[in-house]
Amino acid sequence: MLAHPEAPVGADAVSRYRSDVERRAAGEPVAYLRGLKEFYGLAFEVDRRALIPRPETERLVELAEAEVMRRLGAVARPADGPPLRIADVGTGSGAIAVALAVALRRRHALDAVDILATDVSQDAVRLAVENAVGHAVADRVRFEVGDLLPVDVAPFDVVLANLPYVRTDVLPDLPPATKYEPVGALDGGRDGLAVIGRLVERLPDVLTEAGSALLEIGADQREAIVALVDASLRGWRCEVEVDLAGLPRVARIERPRAATPL
Repeated sequence: MLAHPEAPVGADAVSRYRSDVERRAAGEPVAYLRGLKEFYGLAFEVDRRALIPRPETERLVELAEAEVMRRLGAVARPADGPPLRIADVGTGSGAIAVALAVALRRRHALDAVDILATDVSQDAVRLAVENAVGHAVADRVRFEVGDLLPVDVAPFDVVLANLPYVRTDVLPDLPPATKYEPVGALDGGRDGLAVIGRLVERLPDVLTEAGSALLEIGADQREAIVALVDASLRGWRCEVEVDLAGLPRVARIERPRAATPL
């Protein structure tokens, strides 16, 4: 079906189209062919430097936005007071940090927060910066290359993370499109929680006393993440939020609340 029969198609366009068809036939994701992926109502630049943002990860951003707004509204914050500190660990394309920043800007709350996004891959951080620039929040989100979170900085009020959680033995059985994505962004080790577990162990050092961590997990990892927190952080609370499909998706981890004095 010709949408615009009056518009001739040049040789370059024909060649590019044929190349895209061949790449797609080989299994390459459509998002990489287009160079774009919609996430949380925004268009993100994507390529092989980082994992393609998944729809289920939007639940993490949704919960993060609600958590930040709850904290900002819980007490009156002086105009010259310290900002709410937020960390996005394993930022990849920057989808979580950028989407959250844009959402907070819409709610006139961006000036009240400080957002740091980290990734072990320098290439991924470069892509994340490009997306931050594209959505006009590059001056509101700081990006750093590093393993998880630095422990020599002030603690964070909210820690977010979509770290690798696929078991190593399952990787060969994933859809063909995933073969084009960085394996380091998928491989979560023998039990799928190797990287997440390292972050959980750091939470006492990187979270404020009243801080919360929101970590994306696999749909089959509800019991495993609760057991991991129980073993690593004695007395801490771990609750698992479900996504729109009703599947376990985000682990909310918090310190035990101090007893209220009589």
